[in-house]
Amino acid sequence: MIKDLVQQNRSYRKFHNDKKVTHAQLLNLVDLARITPSSKNRQPLKYILITEDNDVDFVFSQLKWAWYLKKWDGPTKNEQPPSYIIMCIDKDLNDKALIDSGISAQTILLGATEEKLGGCILRTVNRYAISKHFNLPSNIEVVQVIAIGYPNQEVELTKLDKNGSIVYYENNDGIHYVPKRKLEDIIIPTNQQID
Repeated sequence: MIKDLVQQNRSYRKFHNDKKVTHAQLLNLVDLARITPSSKNRQPLKYILITEDNDVDFVFSQLKWAWYLKKWDGPTKNEQPPSYIIMCIDKDLNDKALIDSGISAQTILLGATEEKLGGCILRTVNRYAISKHFNLPSNIEVVQVIAIGYPNQEVELTKLDKNGSIVYYENNDGIHYVPKRKLEDIIIPTNQQID
């Protein structure tokens, strides 16, 4: 059921680095994204699939992990993701279709979840260095990087605290807690609303 996949799909930041992800697995995930809706059906998204150790290490060095975890430097070597999907947009096809990237990234992560993988969408990325490293032409722009691997952490959804903080955190129990608003807090009632 889709709700089960959505609940299992979390932003994982720790992985089993020794459990490799294959090029074929990444290709299957991108194939799911390929058939998603696209603005004006221009299909401007392109992907770089990263599984080779040298490229994996390079991409990791160009990422900033976990905005709210200020005292955390990111995953240790044995917790780093073993693969990445670099999502790019071909500006010659459509330079204003960033909604496509959200649809595609979520689809990739749901597909990963179904295959017992996990991932994390990273937008704090050194786009210049990645573009240069992979010799990308000027019309291809890095949008985001999706880390993919076998999760090595427990993520639990929790209610917002009394102050309404949305800041995710990790306690000494090693569990990563992610506060979520209640359903009734995100619904704007209308005059025609019927219960």
